[in-house]
Amino acid sequence: MAHLDNTPASNSTEERHTLQSLPKSNIFTSNLPADAAFPTPKDSHDAQRQKLGPRMVKDALFTYVRPDPQGESELLAVSQRALQDIGLSEDEAKSDEFREVVAGRKIITWDESKPDKGIYPWAQCYGGYQFGQWAGQLGDGRAISLFESTNPSTGTRYEIQLKGAGRTPYSRFADGRAVLRSSIREFVVSEYLNAIGIPTTRALALTLNKGSKIMRERIEPGAIVTRFAQSWIRFGTFDLQRVRGDRKLLRTLADYTAEHVYGGWDKLPSKLPAGDVKTTHSQTDTGVPKDTIQGEGVDAENRYTRLYRAILRANALTVAKWQAYGFMNGVLNTDNTSILGLSIDFGPFAFLDTFDPTYTPNHDDHMLRYSYRNQPTIIWWNLVRLGEALGEMIGAGLNVDDEVFVKDGVKEADADALVKRAEGVIDRAGEEYKAVFLAEYRRLMTLRLGLTTQKDSDFEELMSELLDSLEAFELDFHHAFRRLSGIKLGEIETEDQRKDVAGRFFRADGIPRQEADSRERIGKWLGKWAARVKEDWGEGRDEERQAAMLAVNPKFVPRSWILDELIERVEKKNERDILPQMMKLNLDPFKENWDWNADEEERFCGDVPKYKGMMQCSCSS
Repeated sequence: MAHLDNTPASNSTEERHTLQSLPKSNIFTSNLPADAAFPTPKDSHDAQRQKLGPRMVKDALFTYVRPDPQGESELLAVSQRALQDIGLSEDEAKSDEFREVVAGRKIITWDESKPDKGIYPWAQCYGGYQFGQWAGQLGDGRAISLFESTNPSTGTRYEIQLKGAGRTPYSRFADGRAVLRSSIREFVVSEYLNAIGIPTTRALALTLNKGSKIMRERIEPGAIVTRFAQSWIRFGTFDLQRVRGDRKLLRTLADYTAEHVYGGWDKLPSKLPAGDVKTTHSQTDTGVPKDTIQGEGVDAENRYTRLYRAILRANALTVAKWQAYGFMNGVLNTDNTSILGLSIDFGPFAFLDTFDPTYTPNHDDHMLRYSYRNQPTIIWWNLVRLGEALGEMIGAGLNVDDEVFVKDGVKEADADALVKRAEGVIDRAGEEYKAVFLAEYRRLMTLRLGLTTQKDSDFEELMSELLDSLEAFELDFHHAFRRLSGIKLGEIETEDQRKDVAGRFFRADGIPRQEADSRERIGKWLGKWAARVKEDWGEGRDEERQAAMLAVNPKFVPRSWILDELIERVEKKNERDILPQMMKLNLDPFKENWDWNADEEERFCGDVPKYKGMMQCSCSS
């Protein structure tokens, strides 16, 4: 999985830490403006909770706020992969302190002897477009970040966060809680996406709030997911400042994103494909990077354009992976779109069962806005909103650091040129988005089909034809690739052999019924596929090619019916072993077996039970 995995590989010789010994920081709260009503941790800590909100928060990007645990805490599960990636020892997850921290019952970073300083929990302020309409201030209504930690072995910094730990100023009319149902879903999918190489926020621990009663469509038990990401900044963080007209804070946020999230202005990409405009950096007298660009006029691009391009590429790569692996977020609002291109905020998500491009897992999405086929378009729509938020800065071109512009904005006489330049950047970015998306999608589909090279004809003759056949015959998307991985070329040398092998793509119960034309069409496709495999691999390399395919085509997928059963068994039947056992499959989905229960493994990896395919759920969680 080296070609897919975005997480540093675990090394048994790496130093493992406790929560106390893990290096911690608060770079986000140290560099960005706090809620003026509670400017220091002490102000928030001493305040009565009801005074914290919910309320409107302006001129700030976060509010200090402490967790508010509810009920008796029971640690249900810990991701071993997450422990490794953060740098924590396995024994730490068994400690009382770990259980208290992930339950929101202990703040380990705040020194009460120095109440105005140090690391204190916070909730982020942002807005967003929801289903295409501006929704105003949103923010972390039930998420509270505890601290940032750095894995000394990898140098990767994560922001550790509790979801479902109580109200914040951004809870609006909600209770700040998360139900066990949605918490199990997020815990599982976060770690699964990471396991198959899709950029995602992560899940460390799942804690049940025993005795809590949360009202959604029904009364449900509450839970807390301890999750982490390299950044929780969203497109909506920029949207809110743009709508409010806060030019200064918008620039501060953009600078922070480039310098502390993307690692510095010098790490941002140049133009793609390479053109005549080249960007370098010099320094102003104040030490702030200043753009010097070869090129002028409407094509002149500055460092904020390069930041936009970096965000664009990250999101194009991620949505290409979603499409290649049949994943749908379900609610791709701008507040659910990550500045790092991470899969984030899992509500009514799902994986395809049968291949249906119009499928949406969100039963409230009547217009199919967030359906499988629309995800690339919606991410681009969100990127255009981000381009509008950055528009004044990217449109300023060479004048972006001019003192008058920084202080007062664009002069009326220069407004038309600024708008034209910004529109040009966004238009060109659209072509770049499409190019990056298609290149990554074709790369992944090439790997999934067991090929080592790409030909222009592959897209239509192999990729599109396979998907069209899956759709026409209502075949399982994931099984198609896994079962294709098991086919040897000697099994499909003749037309009759190919028609026979085509039957492997259908359900064992014969629903839908296999007709002669369906076997014939898939058989013809297998002939084209076999010819391309021979062209790439030659003769006698079945085992090598099959191993490569099995490494990118997972056997286990956490489908909706599996998650529903998992929730039922944990919540209603009090089965405490099923979740850790399921995580064995979840963290290593490419394996053939997991030494757990052979019958259960095959059931969870087999055909979707009747009437349980392509399920939908609500946003309530």
